[in-house]
Amino acid sequence: MRKPVNFFCHAPGARRVAVIGDFNGWDPAQNLMVSMPDGSWHLQIPLHHGHHRYLFMIDGTPTLDPKAQGVARNEQNQRVSLMSVS
Repeated sequence: MRKPVNFFCHAPGARRVAVIGDFNGWDPAQNLMVSMPDGSWHLQIPLHHGHHRYLFMIDGTPTLDPKAQGVARNEQNQRVSLMSVS
């Protein structure tokens, strides 16, 4: 069963923001975020229960989520954001 999860990224001036993670094969073309008038970006993604690793891709630059529940490492030992869906 999937639960809708809201992602918010504050990136005023960005031209393209996406959510990449273990739930979409780290593919920046799959989950493009929507720009809001206040400079933030939003997207809702249905995710399965469990822990998920992710990053924001801001104009091609992988970026940690400062509001993430934690930080983990990916297969390349790079820091990634961590969230738990229950």
